[in-house]
Amino acid sequence: MLAASSTGEGADPSLRGSFQQRVRSHYHAFWYHLGERFAWSRGIYRERPAEELHDLSGVQYERIASLQRRFRIRFEQRATQATALRQYDYLDLLDQGWSALRLPRSTGGTVQDIGSSNFWYAPTLYTFFRPTKLIGVEVEGHRMYINGYSRHDYAQGYIQDLSNTEFHVQDYRRYCSPAHIITAWYPFVTPAPVLAWRLPLSLLSPLVLFSQVARNLQPHGLFLMVNQGREEATIAASWCGKVGLISCGSCELRSSLRPRLPLPVLSCWIRSPA
Repeated sequence: MLAASSTGEGADPSLRGSFQQRVRSHYHAFWYHLGERFAWSRGIYRERPAEELHDLSGVQYERIASLQRRFRIRFEQRATQATALRQYDYLDLLDQGWSALRLPRSTGGTVQDIGSSNFWYAPTLYTFFRPTKLIGVEVEGHRMYINGYSRHDYAQGYIQDLSNTEFHVQDYRRYCSPAHIITAWYPFVTPAPVLAWRLPLSLLSPLVLFSQVARNLQPHGLFLMVNQGREEATIAASWCGKVGLISCGSCELRSSLRPRLPLPVLSCWIRSPA
C-alpha cells in the first residue's frame, strides 16, 4: 500500500471524493490514528515454511521451476505456500516487465519500496535486484492482524534472513534518503482504493508522493511502478509527468501464477536532467 499526506491537492475534485467517501474517510481516520498512537507489537512473527509446493497446475509448476532455476531461490523454504506463490508471482511480473521493456540488469545499490504493507515481498525484491541495501517504507505499519501481531511484526519476520534490509513505519512523503531504484506496487492515485484499504483520504496525495520519489531518486536511477490496469496507469503517469519524471516505457503483464483483471501495468521512470 502506498500513501502520503495531503498538501493542498484538495483543490482537485478527483482527490476529494464524494460525500459518502469523505464520511467513510473520517471513520477510517479514527482507527488509523489510534493504531499510530499505540503501536502495539508482539515481537517478530515467522511463518511456518511449506517446504514443498503442492496442488499446482502444470503451467504454474513449469513457470515456478523456471524461476527457481534462473534465480536460485525457493521461497517455500521460508514461507507458507500462499505467501510463496505470491512471491513467485511478483518475481514473474518483474521478470516479464524487464524483458518486455528491455531494461538493463544491474545489481547493488539502494532499493526503496513505497507502501510495503507487511513487506511479504521483500524476498522477491532482494532476489531480483540483489541490492546493497533494501528498505521498505509503510505509512500504516502498526495495523493489527486478528492474531495480535502487527504489520511491523510480520515484516521483521520476512526480512530477518535478508542482509542489510530494513522496514520503516513512516510516511514516504517525509522520507528523505537517496536510492538507485524505487518501487511502488499499486500506488494510491484515486480515492476508491484508499478507502478499500480502510485508510483516510488525507493519505491520498500523489503529487507530493511522486515529488518525493523524484527527489530521492539518484541520477541514472529508476522508478518502477505497477498499476491496476491502463486507466489507473494513465492517471499515475500524469502525476509522474507533473513532477518531472520521464517515462522509459510501460507494458501490460500477464501472470500464469495468479491471473488477475484488470491486467497490471508496469512502467519505468527516470529523473529529468537538471
